Amino acid sequence: MTDVLRYTAFSEDPAGGNPAGVVLDASGLDDAKMLEIAAGLGYSETAFLTAPPEGLGGAQGRAFTLRYFSPKAEVAFCGHATVATAVALAERIGPGELVFATPAGTVPVSVRATETGLRAVLTSVEPHIEDVDPADLAEALAALDWPAADLDPAFPPRIAYAGARHLVLGAATRARLADLAYDFPRLEALMRRLDLTTVQLVHRAGPAEFDVRDPFPIGGVVEDAATGAAAAAFGAYARELGLVPAAAVLTLRQGEDMGRPGVLTVELRAGDPRVRVGGSAVRIP
Repeated sequence: MTDVLRYTAFSEDPAGGNPAGVVLDASGLDDAKMLEIAAGLGYSETAFLTAPPEGLGGAQGRAFTLRYFSPKAEVAFCGHATVATAVALAERIGPGELVFATPAGTVPVSVRATETGLRAVLTSVEPHIEDVDPADLAEALAALDWPAADLDPAFPPRIAYAGARHLVLGAATRARLADLAYDFPRLEALMRRLDLTTVQLVHRAGPAEFDVRDPFPIGGVVEDAATGAAAAAFGAYARELGLVPAAAVLTLRQGEDMGRPGVLTVELRAGDPRVRVGGSAVRIP
């Protein structure tokens, strides 16, 4: 019987953050079985570890192949399940450096012990930003039931990628962000056509602080509670558009409107296009 661990990422409280399944040895599982396990668990993603490909690098016993399945399909990259997996491994083999070969590319993760528990920081693949077709933006706003006037003009809509594609939309007010009731099939259809993983809805709370929400209909869930992949994509977006300095540490709060508060730390480094996303993770009893 496959041992499926349950962790929550981006919180030190099992009742907060984003739950993920973690299978530390998926060597005997085919794709159909992985999807079956993910669907049965019902979390937005479940992570599956197998042996690393040749040439991946990393220390002996600290490099792996990592795949992610939502209840509906395989996902190229998932930040919260990566953090959860890294902490689960660190509890067994000790903190330090890990390397994961993911469908999106190589993702290094550093795990360290803090006074409040283990904390993992992943380094994304190289990001990029794309313009949004006006017709696609109009369709997204219609599916969300957001009037165009509810967008924050300081946050131009873009598609941002740092391992997975996310449509970034800025909310003019915190109340607009809090009021999320969208047309699930309509938004799902648009996201499938544009190959989007989530829609990253953002409200700026301060110079380096943001409240975010992530509809995730293509994963079979209404909303993701703490989205590391979207946080990485947003960091790249905010830097490219000059919304934050080239070197910055951003705090993203997510999950509060769902009753599962979490905190994601996004680090941008001058001269390095990649984005670092960090947070805690704890086992769910």
